[in-house]
Amino acid sequence: MTLSSRYARKLSLLVASACALSFSPSAHAQSPAATLPSETPAQVKPSTDSFGYTRRDVMIPMRDGVKLHTVILIPKGAKNAPILLTRTPYNASDLTSHANSSHLGPILEGYDNATDVIVEGGYIRVVQDVRGKYGSEGGYVMNRPLHGPLNPTNVDHATDTYDTIDWLVKNLAESNGKVGILGISYDGFTPLMALINPHPALKVSVPMNPMVDGWMGDDWFHNGAFREQNMPYIYEQDGTRDNSAKWWTDHFDDYDVYIEAGSAGELGRRHGLEQMGFWRKIIEHPSYDSFWQEQAMDKILAAQPLKVPVMLVHSLWDQEDIYGATAVYKALKSKDAGNDKVFLVMGPWHHGQEIEDAYSLGAIKFGSDTGTYFRRQILGPFLAQYLEDNAPKADIAPVSAFETGTNVWRRLPSWPASCSSGCASKSTPLYLTAGSKLSISAPASSDAPFDEYISDPDKPVPYRARPSQPIGYTPDLTWAQWLVDDQRESSGRPDVLVFATDVLASPVKISGQPIANLIASTSGSDSDWVVKLIDVYPDEVASQPNLGGYQLMISADIFRGRYRESLETPKPIASDKLLLYRFNLPNANHVFLPGHRIMVQIQSSWFPLYDRNPQTFVPNIFWAKPADYRKATQRIYHSAADPSFIEVPVVSAP
Repeated sequence: MTLSSRYARKLSLLVASACALSFSPSAHAQSPAATLPSETPAQVKPSTDSFGYTRRDVMIPMRDGVKLHTVILIPKGAKNAPILLTRTPYNASDLTSHANSSHLGPILEGYDNATDVIVEGGYIRVVQDVRGKYGSEGGYVMNRPLHGPLNPTNVDHATDTYDTIDWLVKNLAESNGKVGILGISYDGFTPLMALINPHPALKVSVPMNPMVDGWMGDDWFHNGAFREQNMPYIYEQDGTRDNSAKWWTDHFDDYDVYIEAGSAGELGRRHGLEQMGFWRKIIEHPSYDSFWQEQAMDKILAAQPLKVPVMLVHSLWDQEDIYGATAVYKALKSKDAGNDKVFLVMGPWHHGQEIEDAYSLGAIKFGSDTGTYFRRQILGPFLAQYLEDNAPKADIAPVSAFETGTNVWRRLPSWPASCSSGCASKSTPLYLTAGSKLSISAPASSDAPFDEYISDPDKPVPYRARPSQPIGYTPDLTWAQWLVDDQRESSGRPDVLVFATDVLASPVKISGQPIANLIASTSGSDSDWVVKLIDVYPDEVASQPNLGGYQLMISADIFRGRYRESLETPKPIASDKLLLYRFNLPNANHVFLPGHRIMVQIQSSWFPLYDRNPQTFVPNIFWAKPADYRKATQRIYHSAADPSFIEVPVVSAP
């Protein structure tokens, strides 16, 4: 071996030894990198000196010791400021954190915040998680009933609201001691609860699109027909404190999801929905028994003294809670002897659209931003009158109702009433007649006595064009618009009957609640009946071509036939027997313009929004078996002896 080769070998051994040392555990343990301190502080303390508000997250104790998470936003420099409260199951932190901003407006811009009214009014904004949801302690109960037969505890939303207000006025030195409560949907239900034994500091309540009666016509049922597409909401809302348990699906089209499962009960079983307490209550109470009646807020408030001014806000195309606001108005109005405590606003909106820009809904345009009008001309002055010190009396009509068709706001003395001079609507029958005609004239004795169709539960009528979207408010979903969908697709089906007037030569104005009066028979032993009152546009509309021939629903609803005699006790329908089905449709305030036509559509399914009626009587439709679902021949009678008609509240000029 040469000198150079011995040197090379020695060098290679040294390198190998060094490498082995560098990768040994003891060498790694002595590395300085192992003790490099973390750059993350134990707690970040935001620098908010330049912010236009102060944020406080507090836990407010209730009378039973449970503490409720509450976000308090106080405008910088606030003094003698009123408090505007919302109580929600939808995450108070998220509802007050819509942006990372030093300004109050951006962080509030979103669901359930009438931001312009809150910011411009200088209100202290308070948003609280209801017990059992998100940051609040305690157990969650869907629409927790009042203390009583359905709630043996000593706490409910009324007591929680009282205790919250009591804490706020005692602990917010920046306030003037006056509190208002407002909210939409579930958050509109809590302002109704606040009216029961209210705290003296509560000066005004604004329930918007409130949940009132879950069986008669709000979230869970409509006249006994179950709103099946709400099952994911029940799963997620009732399943966990933070809504982290998510409903799953295996189809893009909800129509396929629900029809493959068969009954709603079977679909719930496949998803494990029986784990949720509220679902067990629903399937145990399919009829209008005491469970539903004793928590219906219109009935509860009708039995209470009215101590706090209330403004009920109703959307004419509310796809979720179209029953509640007007039902509460009807229940409370008789208590308002001075005509200064109960107010009603009716706007051309979907559920909650009053706090958004509202120039249009779907394809229907209103000629102005009706949402901004409501907030600036009605809501803002109304709240200020009761909450701000030394504020002037607001010039607010007892009823502010947007009139669709003509697209104008009307100031009315009451509802239903249709002009400022006090004229009232008159119930006028629109008769279904032979030849698919709709007329104010009763059927002639020589007319064909009925029209019929085959209702097939295996091929139910979609409530909107497929694919059926899930319920939701993400940008890619149009759930909020379905009540203004064009109804032409339904009108062309053989299982939908259509009746229409001739082209109108003069306007027809309706204000109030239409009522369906169907003389009908079915070859089955149970049946659903869907009635839709529709405005048919002219074949061509120059100003908006896409509305040519458009069929716009003005008022529509479903009725489950087993409840024809009693809402509490379902009974089989006598097959092939003529029977009267009479039920209310939602309120309308609309003008059918010259050149338009009035149409009525009748069908026996509205799927998958509503579960299918098997058309065979079973004790509980939630557990109908595949063999129970059978075709039925449905007849709608329109003879002189047995006329079917829709009572419409027609208004004539005084």
